[in-house]
Formats: sequence, C-alpha cells, structure tokens
Amino acid sequence: MAQFNRDSSQQWRLLKDKLVRYGVMLGGISVIAAIVLIFFYLVFVVWPLFESPTSEVVAAYQMPGTTSNSSKTLHLSLDERGDIGGRITTSGEVVFFHTKDGSVITRQQLPSASKISSVAVGELGKNLLALGMDDGQTLLLKIRYVVSYPNDLRTVTPELEFPYGEEPLEIVPSGSAIEQIAFRDSEEMLTIVTSTKGGVQIARFTKESSMLDDEVTLEKSSSEYASSLKVAFILLDPDQKRLYLAEHSGAVEVLSIGDLDNIEKVETINVLSSDAKLTSFDFLLGGISIIAGSDQGELSQWFSVRDKDHNYLLTKIRSFDTDKTAVTTLAMESRRKGFISGDRQGNITIFHATAQRTVMSMKVSEHPLTKIVSSPRADFVFAEDAAGKGYFWHVSNHHPEISWGALWGKVQYEGYDDKRYIWQSSSASNDFEPKFSLMPLAFGTLKAAFYAMLFAVPMSILGAIYTAYFMAPRMRQWVKPTIEIMEALPTVILGFLAGLWLAPLMESHLPGVFSVLLILPIGILITSFLWWKLPSSIRRRVPDGWEAVILIPVIIGLVWFSFTLSLPMEEAFFGGDMRSWMYNEFGIGFDQRNSLVIGLAMGFAVIPTIFSITEDAIFSVPKHLTLGSLALGATPWQTLIRVVILTASPGIFSAVMIGLGRAVGETMIVLMATGNTPVMDFSVFEGMRTLAANIAVEMPESEVDSSHYRILFLAALVLLSFTFVVNTLAEIVRHRLRKKYSSL
Repeated sequence: MAQFNRDSSQQWRLLKDKLVRYGVMLGGISVIAAIVLIFFYLVFVVWPLFESPTSEVVAAYQMPGTTSNSSKTLHLSLDERGDIGGRITTSGEVVFFHTKDGSVITRQQLPSASKISSVAVGELGKNLLALGMDDGQTLLLKIRYVVSYPNDLRTVTPELEFPYGEEPLEIVPSGSAIEQIAFRDSEEMLTIVTSTKGGVQIARFTKESSMLDDEVTLEKSSSEYASSLKVAFILLDPDQKRLYLAEHSGAVEVLSIGDLDNIEKVETINVLSSDAKLTSFDFLLGGISIIAGSDQGELSQWFSVRDKDHNYLLTKIRSFDTDKTAVTTLAMESRRKGFISGDRQGNITIFHATAQRTVMSMKVSEHPLTKIVSSPRADFVFAEDAAGKGYFWHVSNHHPEISWGALWGKVQYEGYDDKRYIWQSSSASNDFEPKFSLMPLAFGTLKAAFYAMLFAVPMSILGAIYTAYFMAPRMRQWVKPTIEIMEALPTVILGFLAGLWLAPLMESHLPGVFSVLLILPIGILITSFLWWKLPSSIRRRVPDGWEAVILIPVIIGLVWFSFTLSLPMEEAFFGGDMRSWMYNEFGIGFDQRNSLVIGLAMGFAVIPTIFSITEDAIFSVPKHLTLGSLALGATPWQTLIRVVILTASPGIFSAVMIGLGRAVGETMIVLMATGNTPVMDFSVFEGMRTLAANIAVEMPESEVDSSHYRILFLAALVLLSFTFVVNTLAEIVRHRLRKKYSSL
C-alpha cells in the first residue's frame, strides 16, 4: 500500500512538472507570436508607402467635339473622380464629355463673340478661369461639376458660371489681342495681368459689397509696365503683390506690384542653366514654388529665399531627373505638391516636389503632348497630343510624398532659407506642404532617454549596491519593497505632476535647481566626515547598515536650503531673471517643460526597474566569493569592486538595458511634461517630441490609410525595431559578460 502511494505521488508530481513545463513553453511561444504578429501588422500597414505606383490606359479617342472647323484646345478640366472632362477651344466653345468613351455630354458657346487667345487658371482646384480675348477683353468663367444622387445613382452635371457677369471686363483699351494672362481673385480684390504687343497691363479691381444686398461692385485701377522681355509666361502670386514675367530664353523679371503707382523690379534672373528654351513655367500648389521646364528636358523648382540682407530672391531649390526630352506641357496637382509633365516624345512623367522624386513615367502617344490635366490627387490623367487625340489613364499613386530623403534627410521646404529636419504633418490650409521628417522625433526619443538615464542610472545602481551590500537586512526589507512599489505608480500621474507642479517649480527656482547639484554632494561629504570624527561611543549607537537613515534629514535640509537661496541668488547674480540672463549672455533659450523636467520625471519612473534588477543581481552573488575575498585580506570596498560588481555585471547590464527600453518607449510622461515641440536641440532647457508621444498625439486625428497615418505606423515600426536591436545587442553583451566572469 505504501509502495502504491509513493508511485502515485511520484506520477502526480511528474504530471505537474509536465503541465508546468508545457504551460511555460506555451506562454513563451504566445509572447513571441504576439510580438511577431505586431511586427508583421506594422509592416502590413507601412508597406504601401514604398509600393511602386501603377497606371493603366482607360481610353484613347479623337478629342470630343472636334470638327473640321474646330479650333485647338486651350484648357482641359476633370471632375474630382475623373468621370467627366471639359474642353475650352480658341473659338469660345466649351465641350463636356465622358472621359471613358469620349461621348459628348453638352456643347456650349461662350457669350463673347471674340476668339479666345489665352487662358489662365486661378487657385488650383477652384476651376475659376480668366479667358483673354483677341480684342483685349477678359471673361471670368467658373466650371462646376455638380454632384447629385437621383435614384441613389451618382450623377455629375457640368455647369458654367460667370461670377462677374457674362459681359467681359475691359482690360486692354487699345483692343489688342491678349497674348498671355494671369489673375488672382480674393474676397477683397481681383487682379488681372495681361501682355500684348504693346506691353504688360495690370488691372486691379477692389471689391465693395452693398449693405442692402449681396451685389458686389468693382472699382478699377490700372497700370502699365514696359518690360524688356518678350513675355511668354506670366505668373501672379496669391497675395497679388509679386509678378513674374518670363520669356523663352529663360530670363525672368520679378516685380513688386503691391502699389500700382510704384511698380518695382525686384530682380532679373535666368532659370535655365544653358541655351535651352523655356517651354513651361507655372506655379505649384500654393503659389509659392515655380516649376520651370525647357526644350532640353530641364525641370527645376524655384521659390523666393531670404538672403543675408533680408531680401527675398528667386532661388533654384531642386532639379528633377528627366530623360532630357523637351518638356511641352505641365499640370499641377490641386491637393498635393505634385506635378505632371508631358514631353515631345509623348511621355507623361509624375513628380513630387518636396520628396524630389520621380514617381512614375508612362508612354502615352507617338506625338508630342500639348495639354495635360489630372484629378485633384492625380488618380486620373487626361492628355491631348499634337494630333488632336485624347488619352485617359487611371493612376494608382497614393503616397508620392514619401522618399528616403523626405523621411530621414534634410529638405528645403517652401518658406525656409535652408534645408532642415522638420516634422509638421498638418495645417488648416489645403495648399500646405506636409513635412514628414522622422529625424526630430527619433532625436527627441534618444534625447529624452539620455537625460532620463543620466539621472536614473547612477542613483539606481549606487542605491542598489548600498542596499544589497552594505544595508542592514532589516532595513533592506523595508527599502527594497518600497522602491519596487514605486514602479506601480501610473505614468500619467507622474506626467501630471511633472507638467503642472515640477516644471513651474523648477522655472521659478532655477538657481536653486543648479545649486542642489553642488550643495547636495558637498553637504553629504561634510556630513560623512563629521560622522567619522564623532567619538566611537556615539557612532556605535547606530547599528551597522543603518547609517543611511541619518542622511534622510540631511538631504531634505540641503534641498530646502538650496531652494531657499534660489531667489536671493537670482537677484544677486542674474539680474532677477536667470532665464533672460542665459538668453542675453549665451543665446540659450528656456522652455518651461524641458529636458531637465523629463530627466527627473522619467528618471523617477525608470529608477525602480534598474534598482530592483541590479539589487537582485548583486544580492545573488554567492556568499563564498565575498567571504573568500575578505578572508584573503581584501577590504569590503575591494571585494565589492573586484568581485561582487564583476560577478553581477551581466545582471547590472541587463537592468540598464531594460531601463533604457522603458525610457525609449515611455509615452505619457513625455506627452504631459514637454512642450511636444519636434525640434533638434540638445539643450537641457529645450523640449522635444518623441516617437511614442507623437503617435499618441496625432494618431486619433490622422485619416485612415493616408500618408500621415502610415508614417505614424512607420514611427511605431522604427520604435519597435530600435528596441529589438538594442535588446538583442544587450543580450549578446550580457552573455559575454556572464561567460567572462563565470569563473570567479
């Protein structure tokens, strides 16, 4: 019977061992599987950013409405989904047609009997046009694609509007044909610039609204400018203050026309680097950058940059790779900083300006392309060639603004004097240029972790050494659990305290903060020296390992003393304001929620992790090693440095790496205790934005599947990869340390 009970007990014990072994194995495999699934999900979301765009031809046909007497196309338009196209000809006819088969929907003759000699587009995406006539008059026309849903079917109805009436505006009194035209329209003002054989005419209409009705009256003022150029292109900026006149040689005159009575020439510059001929010259979305193309395939971006004398001069920012084929026409995207070029060999090439990227190129026709138009996001492209044939293409091009240079390199953005790393993902303006540099976020992540570790590592490791090696066992039983409980504090509470209490306190007592760094160690050393000088009869009253209790009131008193001296020191040495003194004397700025606050707050959160692991590693050093060293005549300090720390070094290193991983991935403290400014400044008095905090801030506001959305997932993938690489390297180093000191 006893034998049976023993066998039964042994079988039950073996069964429990197996269950525990398989349970632990299952748990480990589940953790690894979860991490792998997270990694692959992040890759799944990020992957479309780097997919190559695709295109396919939908239809090709003779231009709709073409007859033997028809004139050439001056302007093409598309509705938002590319279902319906519009065509304006020199004879004043507007033809709307289905893009998929070229069937005509409607044909309408414009009210003016004059022929159209030139067309200008106002703000991209608004479909407001200025038509220059051969008799010197100008007609403003708006094309509207009205969407309705009769019987739950999407129906697009093209309409023409005349916002300033069907009567053309008199711009050129002489009645000369308008060769080139440009205009801008705003709520307060309308400016139209034309060029004829007689020169350049500028007409400005100031709008006045009646208080009794919605009628708007125009008050005209005009001026003429005698340009030295044979004007082939005219551009007017959105503020209606700068005018750009260009000729085929590439020479460009930049004029300031804010005051029509005092037109000033700002500069004359050549936008071509050779003897090429300027064939295309147009604004990118937003009216800041200009894209210039030539008959030798040159394609470049220009915008005004402030020089050393604070003058804004037109500057070449970047060039785009082409096959050196003559550029014949350009089309600008109305939602992104992209543009499309057509060349003499019938190719269409899509570019993105900010990313300096050639997105894709496709062969469309055997003839030179004369006109191109795209839907707002370039999902659909319609082109016309010199033979009068139209081509309709569908393009899958969702993330053209993404390139290695745009994500990790310096980029010169519109309005900036030089190349910079900038993260600014959104704006209230549709013509905003997104700035998706991940460098400020990666820098902020490392900066926050650095200052947190700078504060946490010395305190936690030295504290762990004292607790494990010198502290009395009974005191250790209180200290170690207390510090470990600190790890359970919610980081949102720490961030709340850091942002609303610690940051203002440090700002108002800045000299006291720095005096603590000097007074505290000196005060502790003096206290230790005085304690050592006390009679042994007094010192023996404090049991060995309890000496740290004496330092508690000393540390509190020294900190209080330092902060008490703060205001007198600020008055005596810094003119009453240390922040202003630092800026005036050294140019060092001060942000209330800065890296110093993060170092203290996040270091406080990291200390328990490093302390607990380090203390366990030191306390676990075999006693026979310690006792053997002491027995051979080594002092306790020699034993600590040459035996204990070396033996525990793998665990100490692991503690530091785990603490670093915690600091890198911390979100709430950084989110609440910094200004969340994505700047690259190593100053301890400036804030930062980390990858984790940026994801927390912007993910709820990002559009699903947009470039912004996927880049945030890319930031998460970078963070995960960084943690994985650091932990892998840490594990390799830990194994080497264990192997090296295992023989002790």
